[in-house]
Amino acid sequence: MQPAAKYLYYPGCSLRGTGIAYEESLLTTFRLLEIPLEELSDWNCCGATAYMSVSEASATMLAARNLALARQTGVKDLIAPCNACYLALRKTQKMVAQYPQVEQEVGQFLQQAGLPSLDSVQVRHPLDVLYCDIGVKRLRELTVRRLQGVRMASYYGCQAVRPYGEVDDPHEPTRMDEILRAVGVEVVEYPLKTKCCGGSLTGTIHDVGVRLNYILLKEAQRRGAQAIVTICPLCQFNLDAYQSKIRKQTGEPIDMPILYLTQVVGWALGGDFRELGLHRAISGRKLVEQWFTVRKEAETYV
Repeated sequence: MQPAAKYLYYPGCSLRGTGIAYEESLLTTFRLLEIPLEELSDWNCCGATAYMSVSEASATMLAARNLALARQTGVKDLIAPCNACYLALRKTQKMVAQYPQVEQEVGQFLQQAGLPSLDSVQVRHPLDVLYCDIGVKRLRELTVRRLQGVRMASYYGCQAVRPYGEVDDPHEPTRMDEILRAVGVEVVEYPLKTKCCGGSLTGTIHDVGVRLNYILLKEAQRRGAQAIVTICPLCQFNLDAYQSKIRKQTGEPIDMPILYLTQVVGWALGGDFRELGLHRAISGRKLVEQWFTVRKEAETYV
């Protein structure tokens, strides 16, 4: 597949908050790949998490407004990097397509707001764009430096591939592994790559959320991974921010970098340490600096 002439970019709330490193690395990586991005003007929250549990109708209208704004631009592809945003937007499209009552209610809402219908907008995840529009072969060709002797585990989280299989296969996802190998990363086999990190449980039933994080981190460590690579800002935050608490609770020396796929790919393409948000690491900070800080005498170029 050839890259689109232009892509719309929907940041969502996380990428302007705790997931800022995701936005920094996404924009840097796409710039290095010469992928044109245009931020969706006047976007609002996608309606994920708490909105959906309080009022499904309100959450659906929030997502529908973003989709209608995208339709208004005439650009077909809307990139939603956050897994929760991606899922909320896709579910809204599906509900409108499948349920006439939802279609009618959303249509009335959009008409009152002076917005068009949701037709002809394709919600895309960055992983899908990297894999399908750019391709593994092209990423390999564009790689200018490689990490040597660093083993990483790919982690999708529970939302990117379920219930839809457009980002990757729901049962055996491999695209992240393929991309990481293409840019010179040694990937370990990691069977928990779609197991939930606990999501918002860390803020509600805290001990359960932290326990789920521990299971993921411990298994990655047991498999020989030195870092986890993810595509979800909530997963990244949970796995990164609670390691100190896990160390206190378990006495185990877990101090593992939790990186975004776009940080690793962007660095391999020649991106700058700070532009990629690598300086924002909480856990495994010394390792991140050791691996990614550009030192001419130690860096391996291809």
